[in-house]
Amino acid sequence: MFTEDFPWYPFFTFLSFAWGAATGSFLNVCIYRIPRDESVVKPRSHCPHCNTLIPWYLNIPIFTYIMLWGRCRFCKARITPRYVLVELLVAFLFLLVWLKFDLTMGPRPLGLIPIISAGLVPVLWLYVSGLVLATFVDFEHMIIPDSVSIGGMIVGVILSAVVPAMHGVETLLESVIQSGIGLALGFGLLWSIGKLGSMIFRKPAMGFGDVKLIGAIGAFTGWQGVLFTVVGSSLVGSIVGIALVVGRCKRLQSRIPYGPYLAMAAVLWIFWGQQWWQAYLNILTRPLLQGG
Repeated sequence: MFTEDFPWYPFFTFLSFAWGAATGSFLNVCIYRIPRDESVVKPRSHCPHCNTLIPWYLNIPIFTYIMLWGRCRFCKARITPRYVLVELLVAFLFLLVWLKFDLTMGPRPLGLIPIISAGLVPVLWLYVSGLVLATFVDFEHMIIPDSVSIGGMIVGVILSAVVPAMHGVETLLESVIQSGIGLALGFGLLWSIGKLGSMIFRKPAMGFGDVKLIGAIGAFTGWQGVLFTVVGSSLVGSIVGIALVVGRCKRLQSRIPYGPYLAMAAVLWIFWGQQWWQAYLNILTRPLLQGG
């Protein structure tokens, strides 16, 4: 069985973290270039200040940034900490996805929801990568790229046909149906909320990029993931808003887009959301059961 007792398990655990860091390095390129309509393939990675091409030995994720104290090796200009933050974040998320995998469905570290399908590991890696990309582009440019949102809808449905375990079913048809329901519910629900908010406040209440993003989230997670993400993002947003008010940073509240809240809640769903959702439902139904 492929568990912690498997001889190569520590190696694959380290490999997951390293692959996540490398993916985070590529996502940094995407975060910088996609909003500028630049190719993410050519030219090679270069300093954003002096445009000097970065050799491979100075482009090692996490390590190089720390070694050079966050500065360009050539022009000495300071490089934004966002680069190493994204690499560390994606490496950690990839590691958590890997730790979910266990053929015995036994308890997982940190209370993670276990998965037994090996095909789910790369699917979830792709999923969290898209959410990280959407988050940081939205932070910097207040937009969510269509390559993430619309692309996520399309890829989510296609992968649902290839890996039915994404929706906890066995057949291709059931999985695609679950994906389609999640896509439609997510898109329709947030679109309706945005329209209602615009009518009430007489100004745009929600960006259309957020609507498309929740559609992509639904394509990957189904209707339950959509409901959790909508509720969870509202809760996270409220907590952040209260913290900013208490910390006298209320002006920052309007500068934080809604996309990152959606992405955070969507990530929480795949790691712990189903357990939290079930606990929430148990709390709601307990009075009814006691009353009966």
